Amino acid sequence: MTGELRVSAEEISYLEQRLGRRYAKQRLGVERDHEAQVFGQGLNFFHIENLRLGALLIESVLKMTGLYWLGKKNAARVIVRQNWVRSVRLPERFSGFTILQLSDLHADMSEGAMKSVAELLGTLTYDLCVLTGDYRGKTSGPFERTLAIIADLTRLIQSPMYGVLGNHDSVLMVSSLENLGIRVLLNESEAIEREGQRLHLAGIDDAHFYRSDNIEKAGAGIPHDEFSILLSHTPEIYRQAAHADFNLMLSGHTHGGQICLPGGAPIKLNSVLPRHLGSGSWRHHGMHGYTSVGAGTSMVPVRLNCAPEITLHRLEAEP
Repeated sequence: MTGELRVSAEEISYLEQRLGRRYAKQRLGVERDHEAQVFGQGLNFFHIENLRLGALLIESVLKMTGLYWLGKKNAARVIVRQNWVRSVRLPERFSGFTILQLSDLHADMSEGAMKSVAELLGTLTYDLCVLTGDYRGKTSGPFERTLAIIADLTRLIQSPMYGVLGNHDSVLMVSSLENLGIRVLLNESEAIEREGQRLHLAGIDDAHFYRSDNIEKAGAGIPHDEFSILLSHTPEIYRQAAHADFNLMLSGHTHGGQICLPGGAPIKLNSVLPRHLGSGSWRHHGMHGYTSVGAGTSMVPVRLNCAPEITLHRLEAEP
């Protein structure tokens, strides 16, 4: 545990106005009680990302095997992946609509990757950008440096920008993220309009560790027959999302394993879900899904057989 969060009266006032008094109080209370907890809490019982000795052990093993420096170079080489989503539910005016997804930046511990992302952003064309959580490297502690790096990136991103929080993020980051132009969706949705037609973009609060997600609330204002996209940091709630009639879910969290065997097989996903949902494109009960392996790194700044990515999702209307 890292002790109680220091929250100013101004921050409390902002969160109460933004989220409502009850939700703000509940969310802050959960963080006070559980941030950096290693055992219990969340969907996993054991949270290795909160174990300080875990990172040292992994780094030591990689250095002994000679793989550490190779992995560090790999982690700085971010690639652009393309994903096509074809649906008969998509309004015709949104055919060709392109979404840029940035996930798991872990900005303060992924310096090389953030430079690579910045270089790539100037080469891309898209209609909307979504950030699917884990802006910070650690799961607790200061986040000012993280926000400074995110601020630099947002200057290179075309608006509009939407985001959700991940298990590494504090709700106290919301005001700063929104001041940067990122509309943080906390169990909320917004309609995106184009030439008289619309689709809906919803986002939930962290479902993996803080378990503060509420899909029912996020989708409450979305007509069941209109195309809808759910942003969730973790794909672990894929069943609930599919049965709530979402057409597409964009997630991250898993890092695709980050350290994988040759061929890309993850050693560990740190998630409670089938392995085929751990990275890339997938479907469940008719819902399209995509799990980004993320751009940054967690625990140790290395990647093996799992290239970091930012993703362009192109929506196509099927007749």
